[in-house]
Amino acid sequence: MSPLLAIVVAIWAISGIALVILVLMHSGKGTGLSEAFSGIQSTVGTGIIEKNLNRATIIAASVFVITLLVLMLIWP
Repeated sequence: MSPLLAIVVAIWAISGIALVILVLMHSGKGTGLSEAFSGIQSTVGTGIIEKNLNRATIIAASVFVITLLVLMLIWP
């Protein structure tokens, strides 16, 4: 296995795990891990946390897809 292939596979696996964790942290109808982090009384903080959680999820998904496309090109 070439070093480039090993690095891309490692990045792909880490981004996949991060993507699963980030999707599970999203709240559905007022419940979820993002609500637990922001506190029950604060509604302003919830919007900021959800916005940052959405950004992190989009970044993880983009890295996952890009590394998957690179793997399609370099896999022996």
